[in-house]
Amino acid sequence: MPDIPRSETISTRQQTIATRAQQAPEVSFTSLNHHIDMAWLYEAYRRTRKDGAPGVDGQTADAYAEHLEDNLRDLLDRAKSGRYRAPAVKRAYIPKGDGSTTRPIGVPTFEDKILQRAVAMVLEPIYEQDFLDCSYGFRPGRSAHQALRVWRDELMRIGGGWIIELDVERFFDTLDKVQLRAFVRRRVRDGVLLRLIGKWLKAGVLEDGAVWYPDAGTPQGGVLSPLLANIFLHEVLDVWFERDIKPRLKGRAVLIRYADDAVLGFSQEEDARRALAVLPKRFGKFGLSLHPEKTRLIDFRPQRGDGPSGPSQPTRRRSFDLLGFTHYWTKSRRGYWVIKQKTATDRLSRAVRRVGQWCRDHRHLPVGEQHKELVLKVRGHYAYYGITGNAWMLKRFLRAVLRRWRYWLDRRSQRSYWTFERLNRLLARMPMPQPIPVHSSWRSRSEPVI
Repeated sequence: MPDIPRSETISTRQQTIATRAQQAPEVSFTSLNHHIDMAWLYEAYRRTRKDGAPGVDGQTADAYAEHLEDNLRDLLDRAKSGRYRAPAVKRAYIPKGDGSTTRPIGVPTFEDKILQRAVAMVLEPIYEQDFLDCSYGFRPGRSAHQALRVWRDELMRIGGGWIIELDVERFFDTLDKVQLRAFVRRRVRDGVLLRLIGKWLKAGVLEDGAVWYPDAGTPQGGVLSPLLANIFLHEVLDVWFERDIKPRLKGRAVLIRYADDAVLGFSQEEDARRALAVLPKRFGKFGLSLHPEKTRLIDFRPQRGDGPSGPSQPTRRRSFDLLGFTHYWTKSRRGYWVIKQKTATDRLSRAVRRVGQWCRDHRHLPVGEQHKELVLKVRGHYAYYGITGNAWMLKRFLRAVLRRWRYWLDRRSQRSYWTFERLNRLLARMPMPQPIPVHSSWRSRSEPVI
């Protein structure tokens, strides 16, 4: 493709949009679509994953790239002229954390992903100036580990307290499209972009060979869906909590939200109960409902006295899970109460189960090839769960992986006899990565991790 743009050029244009949005927080942008040109679409294509599943048209990234310039030029023309028709989204199901239920996701076509990425690249610099610091999900430069670190530090600062675990029931399926459009129009009034967003919200869903058109919700899995979800919850929860709730509280409070998962911490029990009473009404006003069992109030204060403590005995059953980690109180080496985070039990079980299934399905491979793949899987587990204070759960994961690997190596044939001694001799020649916390608070950035 001739005259391929540099990503730095696109970033400069995005920075210009962000600066204008920051200087005029109350202004609605009426002209934005001129930023989407061939250079912008090519950058959107570059940022789009090429290994994703094809959509309803069956077109892969490789097939689209054969005539990339012509395809992008035609896509740009249809998007600007209003002739673009949002294709139906293919419905797929992925298992949830417990493994017994599934979550529906939408699979757009590859071309649709490119256009959604291009629109998101225009909208993101605007809304990044509006989003509050309490929001961490699917935002540039922010991660789940940052949310966990800030959440722990804030809880330590207020000395624990009362925690509200917030669970929005079927958020992506019940999101009110009318309310969402109203929220978007507060900052964006460009006709081309609003028309495209409207088409994506009205796009059908292909399931079991039939296309149906839901009245509410946005397909989870679309490129633009995380940004739209953040826009919606920014207005429904974040701004409301900072503007209307915090000024009325007697004590201190903190909110951390990652996409549609949120936790609220209060230093006073009365404040927490008042907030818990009004939260269902607030979400109900915008067509959402809170899960009656998963939304709960937890007394998360350190245990008084010299009772037993430690990772195996969370104090007073005052633990809760957030982003795959269980938070609990325990005593530090100096005898002070501190909050620690460990891998949630269900996440550990799921990770071990998946590795065991892989060992079973690939036990016919040479041992060296199996070892290489297992090293990658173990490193991937450490990359997320390797935080300060969680080393003993990383060791537990590694031991479970080695047990399952030895078991399926032993089942390769009736003559095979893999004892732990034999496995240890193998590991002496081909070691596994040691469970070192990747996201350590004390480790120098220049020091190698694994």
